[in-house]
Amino acid sequence: MNNENDLTGGSHTRPSRLYLPKLQCPPATIFEHLLGYFPHVHPSTWRARVSRGLVTLSDGTTLREDSPYRHGLTVFYRREVPSEPAPVEEALVIYRDEEILVADKPHGMPVTPAGQHVERSLLVGLQGSTGLATLAAMHRLDRDTGGLLLLAIKPAARVRYHRLFADALIEREYLAVAHINDAPNRNHWRVENRMESGEPWYRQRIVDGPANAITEIELLDVRGSAGLFRLVPKSGRKHQLRVHMVSIGFPIVAQGVTPLSSRRR
Repeated sequence: MNNENDLTGGSHTRPSRLYLPKLQCPPATIFEHLLGYFPHVHPSTWRARVSRGLVTLSDGTTLREDSPYRHGLTVFYRREVPSEPAPVEEALVIYRDEEILVADKPHGMPVTPAGQHVERSLLVGLQGSTGLATLAAMHRLDRDTGGLLLLAIKPAARVRYHRLFADALIEREYLAVAHINDAPNRNHWRVENRMESGEPWYRQRIVDGPANAITEIELLDVRGSAGLFRLVPKSGRKHQLRVHMVSIGFPIVAQGVTPLSSRRR
């Protein structure tokens, strides 16, 4: 990638990447997809990057505004953030050996570069503070979610831990406070359904088909119009916990934009 440092003012972070999936109604160009995928980035910013040859594709070519959309390609770029917001807390490393690292992620900190958080995302920050350029997150945590995150240090460990997660041999547990309008007549749910990307891109939808998202949910306590829930995901779909809580009628407090574009009752 040419002149990578021009995009971040000398940053030594690795370029971000965006995989182009197979879409039912794909845009005509990759440039159009970038504008829709990153609505918070002004079109003039992307136009300047492209005109300077600072966005490349996995086939070795440089992106042009008229480059046609082709699923299977990966777009490489670096985010330009003139002034990043200072983190309220820093991520704390609580365990490290030769293969893995476990960090306590603060609420409000994205795991990977997103929006106005690049150098101060958890992954980039830990890569800088530890000097481990190959550090990679093994599972998801939304920006507003705080908790323990497992990261692999060596590529070989990354493969092994990905397999452990895929085979559901690693158990994760979360606590969430959710809105409760009417007291439920039960305190345990097992939600199993199929989740796929919805419209817009940042939402998910529940569709017919074999289940690929499973969560055990237990109501622990109710105080006024709020309930404390224990969530144990058996899979790792994007926004799974938030979607499953909405699907049973208890949206998580302060979750922002509803992550569910449609649902089946």
